[in-house]
Amino acid sequence: MKNYPIRRYLPHASSIVFGCMGLGGSWNAVAYTAEQVNQANRVIDSALDNGINYFDHADIYTLGKAEQVFGQALKQRNDRDNMIIQTKCGIRFEDEFGPKRYDLSANWITYSVEQSLKRLQTDYIDVLVLHRPDPLMQADEIADAYLRLKQAGKVKFLGVSNMHQHQMQQIQAALSEPLVLNQIEVSLQQHAWLDEGVYAGNVQGKDTNFNAGLVNYCADNHVQIQSWGSLCQGIYSGAPISDQPYGVKQTAQLVAQYAKQYQVSAEAIVIAWLMQHPALIQPVIGTTNIERINACAQAPKVTLTRGQWYGLYVSAKGVALP
Repeated sequence: MKNYPIRRYLPHASSIVFGCMGLGGSWNAVAYTAEQVNQANRVIDSALDNGINYFDHADIYTLGKAEQVFGQALKQRNDRDNMIIQTKCGIRFEDEFGPKRYDLSANWITYSVEQSLKRLQTDYIDVLVLHRPDPLMQADEIADAYLRLKQAGKVKFLGVSNMHQHQMQQIQAALSEPLVLNQIEVSLQQHAWLDEGVYAGNVQGKDTNFNAGLVNYCADNHVQIQSWGSLCQGIYSGAPISDQPYGVKQTAQLVAQYAKQYQVSAEAIVIAWLMQHPALIQPVIGTTNIERINACAQAPKVTLTRGQWYGLYVSAKGVALP
């Protein structure tokens, strides 16, 4: 089993994370149903049966209903301590006080955690993740709020999401313990995280739209990179692609070829490609389809050749490397 950075802090963490954004029904004020609680139980069972014990939430997912149905499922079970549960805070939707915004103030962090604990019906959150960088955030305030929550036994570790290394360094300087993860969009489709290194010192890389050095910073500082969007919305593993560019179709064919060769699912190839990077990326899979959960769980069995790995990268890029 690969020694993922997160295992420094959570030794039994699975190499794949189950993303709970699809739980709880629609993003509206309609109450969740008993069937949606049953669905939560089914996906938890499927994840655990496949060795996936890490569950990713956010306070905003389906407007809080994702946490609620998961909490109702937990109430019916007795295996909370077999799970690693993380949730994110910091995004606020438009209300009478302002537009959609980010809020990493101590008051909002504390309030968000208290509400998530109630919805999840658990006494503690394994990892609290700051969902988006807040231009008004103050590192000392964040650190103080986290310390108080940790001392109260409500949170064990702190991570971030969608932040670059300079923001992480600012927060880390105020903390007495390490940030344990950064959840960002990295995938076979969204490959700017690779391009920024490949094109280093080359004008072709000036528009990669990814902060240079972030992946290296996380690796050097034992910060787990988690990948949201890791399945690329299924475009390489069975989603309709008739209206997609030729490069997508070509890459999907290549994925299918390797899936047949390794006798695994297309999803496993897409995720294995990501996991094979030396940064030991931990994919977050957001499907509630049991068959796809099973398919994704095959990924750790696959080790692509260097030629195959580059073949997928170059195909997804659509242009040859410099």
